[in-house]
Amino acid sequence: VQLQASGGGSVQAGGSLTLSCTVSGEIGRINVMGWFRQAPGSDRELVATITSGDLTHYRESVQGRFAISRNENTVSLQMNSLKPEDTGVYVCVAGRRYGSTWSKDHWGQGTQVTVSS
Repeated sequence: VQLQASGGGSVQAGGSLTLSCTVSGEIGRINVMGWFRQAPGSDRELVATITSGDLTHYRESVQGRFAISRNENTVSLQMNSLKPEDTGVYVCVAGRRYGSTWSKDHWGQGTQVTVSS
């Protein structure tokens, strides 16, 4: 399985960016994808997930500002009203959901998002 991420960049606070992640290969067992982010000196945190049934979940700090969606093998993260605290390396992840948890089996390369004040 390969994950190819695109998007990211630099934007001023209040701006918008879109991240995309396309998954390929043996994807039959994948039924959930998501985005993690990590800022310098901080722990990695889960930003949003979406299942094959379009069930979405967001961390509280991005609710109402970020929207995750999927189209066939591509998952997108639309990020609006960006804040400096959204700055970090964003990584696409794919796995399989088991009840309330999921296995984060496949990781893409990180893409930098920088929000200036």
